[in-house]
Amino acid sequence: MLLRDVRVGDVEAYVRMRCDPVMMTELGGPLPRELVEARLRKDVAGVAADRFWVKLIVPDGAEEGEVAGSVNLWSDEEEGGRVSEIGWMVLPGHQGRGLAKAAVRRVLDLAAADGRWGEVHANPGVTNGPSNGICRALGFRLLGERDVDFADRILRTNHWVVVPGEHIGSGTE
Repeated sequence: MLLRDVRVGDVEAYVRMRCDPVMMTELGGPLPRELVEARLRKDVAGVAADRFWVKLIVPDGAEEGEVAGSVNLWSDEEEGGRVSEIGWMVLPGHQGRGLAKAAVRRVLDLAAADGRWGEVHANPGVTNGPSNGICRALGFRLLGERDVDFADRILRTNHWVVVPGEHIGSGTE
């Protein structure tokens, strides 16, 4: 598996991930294509400026341009301080192969080496069994449930936290 930075030409991958009702079930439903195209432009600019990371998952043996999903790491102001958060999604044809878990682990390893992210939070929906399982398997600590705003939608999530470098698979097991 390869992780690569998002590029301007990834619009169709973004559309498949964010405009599909199945992919967006846990995130309040599909987004309009126009918003997704605008988000891609913002993400490419943010990655180029090294403000946040958007890593696309390219499975082994993938054809040119094939993407299995993404892992994003960013920081936001929250409750008076800077909070780092990680999120991921994998397209249905690639789910169940361990790609998301491996990709999240690799991004956490990169975050540990980078050193600027501090604790990393994850907020999968309370009913998102696979994503909550990834958090559990990688050594995130469950803080409880909370409501989060995603694309102007309020989602009920499990609130997890991990310190990069202390997660499972980082060599500290």
